[in-house]
Amino acid sequence: MAARTRYSSTPSQNRANSISAFYRFGSIILSLILIVLLTVVSGESPLAVAAALWNGAFGTFDQIGRVVATLSILLLCCSGLVFTFSAGLYNLGIEGQITAGAIAATWAIRTFANLQAPPETTQVFPLVLSVVAGAIGGLLWGLLIGVLNVYGKISEIFAGLGMNFVAQGLSIYLIFGPWKRPGVASMSGTEPFNESLWMGRFGTTEATPVSLGLALLAIVITIIIMRQSYFGLKLRAVGRNLRSSFILGIPATQHLLSAFAICGLMAGVAGSLQVTGNFHRLIPTISGSLGFLSLLVVMLAGFNALFVLPVAFFFSSLNVGSLQLPLVLQKVDSSLSGVIQGMLVLFALLGRGWAQKTRK
Repeated sequence: MAARTRYSSTPSQNRANSISAFYRFGSIILSLILIVLLTVVSGESPLAVAAALWNGAFGTFDQIGRVVATLSILLLCCSGLVFTFSAGLYNLGIEGQITAGAIAATWAIRTFANLQAPPETTQVFPLVLSVVAGAIGGLLWGLLIGVLNVYGKISEIFAGLGMNFVAQGLSIYLIFGPWKRPGVASMSGTEPFNESLWMGRFGTTEATPVSLGLALLAIVITIIIMRQSYFGLKLRAVGRNLRSSFILGIPATQHLLSAFAICGLMAGVAGSLQVTGNFHRLIPTISGSLGFLSLLVVMLAGFNALFVLPVAFFFSSLNVGSLQLPLVLQKVDSSLSGVIQGMLVLFALLGRGWAQKTRK
């Protein structure tokens, strides 16, 4: 009986948990109320905006496919970010890791693919090689940020943002230089790949089975590692108290670099899928800002891999559905989606902060 009461929650702990839950859910409700008020002030009905967002995301099979395609990239990036956030790292360099993966994938295709092959015959080996190359490219880019952080004592925030600009500049150089389109360079990107080098799709939609499969596999592996492995436990220990984990014998440096490498690998795979599955060429904005969006998703999910899938699905639907707002509603701009995303994340973080304060 004594052993049972030893692990039971005390009345004060139950009260703290109740107050914590109240702050978390209350912050979300408050953000929704403010979003409704903002919509009314803009001159449109909240129900009309909600209907336009729904129809923009799920009105046709093509739009559903676009949601799935966006979701696939988000899940890969979010899976990687769970590792870095768990290690106490704010990996803002994920945009550059996506771009590095896209560059590496493009190089693999240009080097090893038969660019003159019949379009009706898919070249499996170059596509697999492009994904592997993208993973390696993203891994090395993420690891470089980790080295700058661990050994150079540069904040991962500044190192990541700086490396984002480097990756962006490298992609523009390649597009306007060695890989420019025949005759003239163009901001539209490199020469489109032969259709034999396109990832297979669900019908005529933008969604690809390979992208969705890899994304779901990534989130499942992340959940298992973070909840069922010693590596995940040690990574969380490093994130909560770096000095204490080092004193307890946990190789903190190794785990920090591993978190950067894993995140870079998954972001690199996302970049390779952007090249082969979505755009079929390298373009200057290959990431589509989905790396930054994945940061918001993981923060809103409370850095918990279990909640990443529903939150990522919501944000991908919101991201795609907002494209129809200016077409359906004359008084509302598509930027309303960004405002909604920002307010949700802001109040979710405020709720999280208030909840943590009640536990002290």
